[in-house]
Amino acid sequence: MTDDLLDSPGGRLLVSALAAVAGLAGSYAVTGYAPAFIASPIERTLARSMPGIVVSTAISTLGSLGQQLNLLFAIALAGLFIALAARAAILIGQLANNRALPVVGTAVVTWAVSVVLTGEVVLAAGPAVPAAAVVGLAQLLDGFSGSVSPISSKRRRALSTVGAAVAAATVGYTAGNRRSVATTGDDAPVLNAPGADLDDVDEKLAVAAESSLGFGDIDPLVSENFYEVDINSIDPQISAADWSLSITGAVEKEITLDYGDILEMDAENRFVTLRCVGESLNGYKTDNALWTGVPVDSLLEEAGVQSGCECVMLRAEDDYYEEFPIDALRGGMLAYGMNGKILPRGHGYPVRALVPGHWGEVNVKWISEIEVLDKEADGYWEKRGWQGTGPVNPVAKLHHESMLSDGRRRIGGPAYAGLRGVQRVEVSTDGGETWADATLSEQLPAADGNGPAEDAWRQWEYTYDPPSGGHTVVVRMVDQRGEVQPEEETDSYPSGASGWVSKQYS
Repeated sequence: MTDDLLDSPGGRLLVSALAAVAGLAGSYAVTGYAPAFIASPIERTLARSMPGIVVSTAISTLGSLGQQLNLLFAIALAGLFIALAARAAILIGQLANNRALPVVGTAVVTWAVSVVLTGEVVLAAGPAVPAAAVVGLAQLLDGFSGSVSPISSKRRRALSTVGAAVAAATVGYTAGNRRSVATTGDDAPVLNAPGADLDDVDEKLAVAAESSLGFGDIDPLVSENFYEVDINSIDPQISAADWSLSITGAVEKEITLDYGDILEMDAENRFVTLRCVGESLNGYKTDNALWTGVPVDSLLEEAGVQSGCECVMLRAEDDYYEEFPIDALRGGMLAYGMNGKILPRGHGYPVRALVPGHWGEVNVKWISEIEVLDKEADGYWEKRGWQGTGPVNPVAKLHHESMLSDGRRRIGGPAYAGLRGVQRVEVSTDGGETWADATLSEQLPAADGNGPAEDAWRQWEYTYDPPSGGHTVVVRMVDQRGEVQPEEETDSYPSGASGWVSKQYS
């Protein structure tokens, strides 16, 4: 004969573990992947407290996987807190010979931990109630009488099955219903701003579709799967009604704008390409979109810049910040639309900054403040060893290859040079001994329709007869000034990957 479920060490461990699973599922059910999710503040603390060398190594070697592992570790820690709360409540209840204490104690302690972590009093019930319910279910299986009743393996399986099913159902339901108003994809809300020319948006997107070279396995000129990189595993969830932007610091007068003010201003529709400083040389974290927003210049002029260092700090709602020369911000924009839709949450909803020709890290998402500085300061990533606040490194990538029916090989990919523009892409099929010009897509139009977009990529493609035996294909880009991109290959850390892309074919 065995003890009651809650009287045995193994039983208490099982109940505590299931309470943790149910608590995590309950928190996710009421918040989704939002800062109020119980694991979110743990993940943020871990990410921001890690030594710079650890973060940089993780980015360089693991890429996005490192951030995902950090989130999983945070979820595990949150689950451990809930499990410990349940286990302590069960033991205290047994010592006090009070059957209500395990349930109430689990609920109160889990709720309190969640409040401390997230600051959300009401949403903290999300993890507290399911965790306490699992403990209560265990007591029901043990029976209400004070006498010892045997606990069979069947009852253990019943508790495990019910707890796991509730957690799985909660997560499954929420995963399909957690999209916010600023979601991505076809179901994102269509842009509706008084200052925006939506007909121009449609025309420019049509031009981009017609200009794309039509590779089957890579994004067209307007990226369908725009990369997302930021310091959060769980993005901020910001209401447009609560958002504001301030221009502060060394200015003649400080300015504060709300979301409605931004939407009323005359807007532009710009093709802008972003490249992540942490991507590999031939990586997939360079993408292009048609952004809708307002120029920054007029706002800086209204504020009256008085900078002693000619530098500026952009700050975000998630406590991210980046410093760079204020001249880089001139000509930039505050974007609230992306490809004719409201800016997605993952790309900075309600408003983000776009800084022409510079690495993605200075294009701050969820922007809340433009601080004009009197003296230079380090940004978030610069404090962690990166040097990604300068102009982006030019690159031509080799992302596509296919064999045609006539035996020829077709290769291609994107090319990007920031504000220097792409004049041509050259391809060598003999390891760099001889070069031939690739076919380029047409340049995307500028915001005003006069000339090409100043900060947008182009696609290239080249078809050739592969020689017998092995050969090496090398790709390089020539900018609008006639300068060939640097040949020397460098790693992404600390200033972004650079070099000629090459590939060996057998």
